[in-house]
Amino acid sequence: MKKLRIKVYMTAGFNTISLGTGRKEFHPKKPRPGIEHYIKEAGKGTLDQIGGGKNVDEGVIGNFMAARFNKQANLPGFIPMIDKDLEYKPAVSVEGACGSGGLALVTGIKSVLAETADVVLTLGVEVQNTVKAIYGADILAGAGWYQKRKEGHAYFFPGQFSDRAGAYYEKYDRETARKGFATWYKNAIENARLCPTAQEFHNKDGELEKTAMVEPNGRAFVDNLTVFDCSKVSDGASSIAIVSEDGLKKIGIDKKDAVEVVGWAQVEADITKDPEDLTELTTIKKAVKEALDSAGITYKDLGTVETHDCFTIAGILATEAIGFAEPGKGAEFVSAGNTARDGLIPMNTTGGLIGWGHPTGATGVHQAVTIWEQFTNRAGKAQINISKKKPYGMTINMGGDDKTVVAIVYKKN
Repeated sequence: MKKLRIKVYMTAGFNTISLGTGRKEFHPKKPRPGIEHYIKEAGKGTLDQIGGGKNVDEGVIGNFMAARFNKQANLPGFIPMIDKDLEYKPAVSVEGACGSGGLALVTGIKSVLAETADVVLTLGVEVQNTVKAIYGADILAGAGWYQKRKEGHAYFFPGQFSDRAGAYYEKYDRETARKGFATWYKNAIENARLCPTAQEFHNKDGELEKTAMVEPNGRAFVDNLTVFDCSKVSDGASSIAIVSEDGLKKIGIDKKDAVEVVGWAQVEADITKDPEDLTELTTIKKAVKEALDSAGITYKDLGTVETHDCFTIAGILATEAIGFAEPGKGAEFVSAGNTARDGLIPMNTTGGLIGWGHPTGATGVHQAVTIWEQFTNRAGKAQINISKKKPYGMTINMGGDDKTVVAIVYKKN
């Protein structure tokens, strides 16, 4: 099946600050912006680059749990708030747990492919610091099959990925794995320090790897991971315009200031079933292959990747799922510096979920914004060199424990 019968582009990306512990502006006992603030800031950030709401044909917003974190539903109704010229234009919201942002991107891509829109304003948003972490963990457990909530850890998803880490330790070498996890964390924070909107931008720790090598303590947290192996609770939003060739002309943006979408996949696994193998991200593996096949390239053609590192173990397993490392060799691949910003395949160049932050519904869109920034030389101090021999990038956005996955392949113009 040919997925892209016409050309599709993304342009005019924008990120708010990823706000939460680690940012100097964050104080848990002081009033903070609400979800409507983030929607408007992100949306306006893109509209200011494309000539305003009058040039937009429809809107999409990705969000996971505003109905519980913020007691707010009907998020499409906030899109006209961004700009008066968006009033009475179609808008939808989509949800797929932490993969909601990726679903928003795919929804926008499909509208352009269907030729029902030339310009789609696509947003992702989440405001999670409205409840204490332990209560937030219960809300986030809805990304899995909630019927099994009582069988899981109090910190449900850290517990899920702790189990994956434990299986990886048992199947391969624990010390090598911990070293790989620590290197992943170190890279994430160092990259985040180069991005002013990142949650870990202010992190001054001079011994990142040593910090990350602290032994897990199951009595205080989970058995096989520490808090440094985890993405943080984050508030934030990201936005980008998804456009056709006519859409680029309509908004007056040159192709060199956009990235082309050349392949994509959206893959769903049965949420009621446990992973067949805790040491593999099977759904990501399937999504990546489908996206690369639809683009007509292999993983060896990729110049950079933004992957869903909700936990360090997820980052390690992604290197294996994509094909860069053999099963069990991902930790060594990372420890050797291959995923660093100057490595063989730079990953998560603004910090990923661990470094930039993980406002769940926004993450997939943030990944796309990062690729757009890198491919149009807008990444500032976080800019990496994109080789002409490898002009492709990929984003991998995951919802739940490898259940909802969106993989998108981009090409530098």
